[in-house]
Amino acid sequence: MTLPLPTTAALTLNFILGAHALAEVVTVDPAIPSYAKTSGVTGNLNSIGSDTLNNLMTLWAEGFKAQYPNVNIQIEGKGSSTAPPALIEGTAQLGPMSREMKNTEIDAFEKKYGYKPTEIKVAVDSLAIFVHKDNPIKGLSMTQVDSIFSSTFKAGGKDLTKWSDVGVTGTLASRAMSLYGRNSASGTYGYFKEHAIAKGDFKATVKEQPGSSSVVQGIGSDVAGVGYSGIGYKTSEVRALPLSARDGDKFIEATYENCLSGDYPVARFLFVYINKKPGAPADKLVQEFIKFIESKDGQQVVVKDGYFPLPAAIDQEEVAKVAK
Repeated sequence: MTLPLPTTAALTLNFILGAHALAEVVTVDPAIPSYAKTSGVTGNLNSIGSDTLNNLMTLWAEGFKAQYPNVNIQIEGKGSSTAPPALIEGTAQLGPMSREMKNTEIDAFEKKYGYKPTEIKVAVDSLAIFVHKDNPIKGLSMTQVDSIFSSTFKAGGKDLTKWSDVGVTGTLASRAMSLYGRNSASGTYGYFKEHAIAKGDFKATVKEQPGSSSVVQGIGSDVAGVGYSGIGYKTSEVRALPLSARDGDKFIEATYENCLSGDYPVARFLFVYINKKPGAPADKLVQEFIKFIESKDGQQVVVKDGYFPLPAAIDQEEVAKVAK
């Protein structure tokens, strides 16, 4: 069974693909305009949420502050689950998340404010399964991914513990797989649990890490290591494995084109949530920061950080959300 992007996202991306020419080198859609600086932008912005988005938020903040030196921006990235409470309590105006907000989180926000939080798509990510650069494995099926990381095998596989179990030969074959993952505060943990291990349980042997960089660092120093993280954290010490939706299917690389087409089985949007009353524009400082993210300047930052930019049609929809 294919594990696609959230349904609406997949439909939108597949629609865009027919009209959106893709090059091998990832570039920002030329239809996305550059950021236009305006007057009267000042104040303090707080961002609390996703670790996956931590580097992106920092780079966006630096670019935005270059436009508006009098703006102060504080960023805290301890996990997506910290974003909804911060928005509800008013300790942050920006809630970056690497997964969609849960219904319970939306309900808690709505209970306080009488309306739902506004979801802004800010980038595309191919959630990657990383192995050490010297690991010769060619790829994995999503059934194998479930069998490696879960104890419940809801994808229909069986327990896989050694590298020989997935066809690796040579000195690594007899080694046990060394599993790396995120902690439960992470949106990447939640997304992986839902889409990669079919809402099953993780094995107790998964080494839970506090951040995406520590997952990748662990794998990069452990030839038997395997773990999951956003593609933006890729380093020269690890490889992102091609994946297939089912056993025996062709392995699909974690490329921009394959994410947009829905062929890569664990592609996802990255989000920033904000508090905005329906029918009214967002606070000017928040509105301009989102406009900067969605501009050519902001989307070039996405490419620089190793993630994938939004197609123009989606980008324009997201900009419109903060103006009305």
